[in-house]
Amino acid sequence: MDTTAPNAPSKAADTAKDDPPLVLLDLPLPFIPKAAIFDCDGTLADTMPLHYAAWREVLDLVGAPLPVFPVEQFYAWGGVTAKEILHRLNTIHGLHLDTEAVAHRKEMAYRQQIPTVRPIEKVVAEARRFYGVCPIAVASGGMRMLVQETLETIGVGDLFEIVVGSEDVKDGKPAPEVFLTAAARLGVDPADCIVYEDAPAGLEAARRAGMRAVNVVDYL
Repeated sequence: MDTTAPNAPSKAADTAKDDPPLVLLDLPLPFIPKAAIFDCDGTLADTMPLHYAAWREVLDLVGAPLPVFPVEQFYAWGGVTAKEILHRLNTIHGLHLDTEAVAHRKEMAYRQQIPTVRPIEKVVAEARRFYGVCPIAVASGGMRMLVQETLETIGVGDLFEIVVGSEDVKDGKPAPEVFLTAAARLGVDPADCIVYEDAPAGLEAARRAGMRAVNVVDYL
């Protein structure tokens, strides 16, 4: 599994908001793509409830009021980095949370739950189908270390040539950088990559990257 520093993505593929809409494909994909890029949390691994529990635990410990991050907002912001979530919470609610420190505490709270993570079998089956047939990568808004541990826990750690995490890019989803970085490191044109995603921010990132996508939520 390659986890070295990513190649610089092509800025040309960062399409404007008024460009064509995202093309959505079926699961299972009816063809073998030139490359496939998978989100991790909520796509390959059933981790979203565990992440929310970690958020609630840590926000309670730092004294944030319970209504500050309702579960509906959590899912609406799926795919967004922990630091960006905290920045948004600070802005919306007039809080002064230390984004670096609280994000780290939240990620470590989630890490304690990784041994309990289960795979999302329909999506994992796609990754296994493509393994050794076409290049495949993971591109996540989470810390790369935690993504790797999650992939190992669900038994797919050896499938992916590339793992791109939040520390590998400047701008997280819905910016396209994480997917463009994965495509660059796979050596495949973004237009030839198929993205597997569950979250609005991730699907928007795929659209801006000029990639087609499978919205796995429609099939789970």
